[in-house]
Amino acid sequence: MKILVLNGGSSTLKALLCEFTGPRPPESPQPPLWEAHAEWGWRPGLAELRAKNACGGIDEREIPIDASSAVIEPLLAALWEGPARVLQSRGEIEVVGHRVVHGGHAFTETTRVTAEVRAAIARLVEFAPEHNRLELEAILAAEAVFGEAVPQVAVFDTAFHTSMPEKAAVYPGPREWLDAGIRRYGFHGISHQYTSRRAAEILGRDPASLRVITCHLGNGCSLAAVRGGRSVDTTMGFTPIEGLMMGTRSGSIDPGILIYLVRHRGFRADQLDHTLNKESGLKGVSGISGDMREIQAAMEAGNPRARLAFEVFVHRLCREIGGMLASLGGLDALVFTAGIGENSPLVREQVCRQLEFLGLKLDPQKNVASPRDEDIAAPDSGVRVLVIHTEEDWEIARECHRLALAGW
Repeated sequence: MKILVLNGGSSTLKALLCEFTGPRPPESPQPPLWEAHAEWGWRPGLAELRAKNACGGIDEREIPIDASSAVIEPLLAALWEGPARVLQSRGEIEVVGHRVVHGGHAFTETTRVTAEVRAAIARLVEFAPEHNRLELEAILAAEAVFGEAVPQVAVFDTAFHTSMPEKAAVYPGPREWLDAGIRRYGFHGISHQYTSRRAAEILGRDPASLRVITCHLGNGCSLAAVRGGRSVDTTMGFTPIEGLMMGTRSGSIDPGILIYLVRHRGFRADQLDHTLNKESGLKGVSGISGDMREIQAAMEAGNPRARLAFEVFVHRLCREIGGMLASLGGLDALVFTAGIGENSPLVREQVCRQLEFLGLKLDPQKNVASPRDEDIAAPDSGVRVLVIHTEEDWEIARECHRLALAGW
């Protein structure tokens, strides 16, 4: 079964072609037949496309675009045209899987795309406008390219967190909020699902026996408390702004600040949106960048605002880990993943130092090496610490395969 995965972001589109030959996909990721990445917004009217296949073929070019949706068709065509092609024709694709960021309360599991599902995703655009809109465009473009006979599957970032108990999902506001769908949904669920399962595999443990905190730390950051393979708590909520301090997002703040800005500074909704999503977090505190690599470089050069941004990031991360620890009632493994989680030994070292009261001990040499998919805790540590490369696209492909074998 050849499965094409499309993973759309606010200014990027990733694609992956996998082939599963047995009745079950392997637990560990296998090299894809083909992968591609398109990025836009860095130069007006142009997108950058890079595709490569397992045999070493590479296709790099610029694509003129007038809208984000215009990048989808040339990216798909690179599968059977150009130096990175791996297919003779588009007819070889059997399933197309999509990451959809927000599924609301309507979608609690992976779902085959129908006209009704497309309409529901469109209604949820207002909750995740930078993502759901492009993901819907990708669904429509794939249907135009491959036809209605090729099944499409939506894998929702929010679905993994639908196992949270009501006490973790309900906001302490008026009952009307909950009736209107205002509740905690959680995000990065595909990553948390993959890394928690992968942690059990690396440790040789049954997922049902593990209590894991997964730390997805990239430009967007979130934690999940996972018990027995199921999410019981997470840091993001109704939108991806809640929770941890992030690259350019504020994370959780006193709601009174927003009331103050509206009443006394004349802020409008779009200004608040821009401030909280684009001008806060590491970028806002440092005044430099939302990129942790640049923050650490500036901190080493003696920049006090960069040091403050780093310290606030680590403090809030440790505080939220404490909350997840309380939700789990104990901890067997702490997992770091995504750009910061996988590549910043300093963040991991600072966090783990705060958690030494749990009996947690890092192996300093392993931590500095930032190994992929390994346990970096000392042999006598009371808690295992893992660095895992998140494979969201692989997880989407697995979900497509599972749904196909179940008969859709």
